[in-house]
Amino acid sequence: MSLPPLEQIPPDVVSVDDYEALARERVDPAVWAYLAGGSADELTLRENREAYAKRKLCPRVLADFTGANTRVELFGRTFPHPILIAPTAFHRLVHSQGELATVLGAAAMEAGMVVSTQASVSLEDVAAAARSPLWFQLYIQPDRAFTGELIRRAETAGYEALVITVDAPVNGLRNREQRAGFRLPPGVEPVNLRGMATPAACSSVFDPAYESGLPQWKDLAWLKAQTRLPVLLKGVLAVEDAAKALEAGIDGLIVSNHGGRTLDTVPSTLEALPRVADRVAGRVPVLMDGGIRRGTDILKAIALGADAVMIGRPVLHGLAVAGATGVAHVLKILRSELEVAMLLSGRRTLAEIDRSVLWD
Repeated sequence: MSLPPLEQIPPDVVSVDDYEALARERVDPAVWAYLAGGSADELTLRENREAYAKRKLCPRVLADFTGANTRVELFGRTFPHPILIAPTAFHRLVHSQGELATVLGAAAMEAGMVVSTQASVSLEDVAAAARSPLWFQLYIQPDRAFTGELIRRAETAGYEALVITVDAPVNGLRNREQRAGFRLPPGVEPVNLRGMATPAACSSVFDPAYESGLPQWKDLAWLKAQTRLPVLLKGVLAVEDAAKALEAGIDGLIVSNHGGRTLDTVPSTLEALPRVADRVAGRVPVLMDGGIRRGTDILKAIALGADAVMIGRPVLHGLAVAGATGVAHVLKILRSELEVAMLLSGRRTLAEIDRSVLWD
């Protein structure tokens, strides 16, 4: 059984990792296995975090910081900082108000939030509570008509972009979660998928009945025809896929390995990022997620080609510990650390952050 959120953040909670330690104490062990676990041996899960430590920063001194800021423009919207909330499922696993509390925390820091298809609160209710920009994360469902209806619902509710997750056509084999026997508890479900036709049970992912519903490159043209919103692909690591996405007219890319939760032993997102960014060459925005726990991590990601970053598990940790206040505090910590890292490396704006900020 998970514990209710704290009414006050303990004074010794000063880093994102502090939230993780507290959240683990407060969340049901099976739920924690679901939230924290990765696929198979969790090598990619660990590498996502360790990759940042392998990159060193080059400090610079005596720079002019007149007009310094962390602003970034994405699809015509100016964000005060380059930190968005990544799409994660079932926030009600760790807080009774679920995504409603998360979106309040986002608003407090004027952060963009990407709402999951598998949210535990309806996309309309999240939008009604929002005070900062929302994007909608979409899995292309085997029921294409239902997928189209989800897109129309998101547009009507005021979402400003669609994030199409393409790296999880099948769930990864998350052994930690399997061993814990995780199941969604009563009252927590993917409410946005209510009414969708249930796919036939298949004994193998190579069953023709299963394969027929898997999204393909050709589906992107159909999807783009369904919407007036910018469309981003989330889950791109290979430069070949980045090139195909550009050819398909995609409006943005998110370098991601699904938090190490799908295919194990793939590269960390920080390792893949510069290759994708070089191939894109500024033609569309490039975002990334995976393993970010410090403002210095964000600085390194931007140096290697990211326009902005997305934060997943740490937001859930803050939500579990202190609700909306915890979410806002996690974002505040990261932004403050980014500002300090920029100042100490002599970078006045995000546009001034390039690979010369790295020691190697």
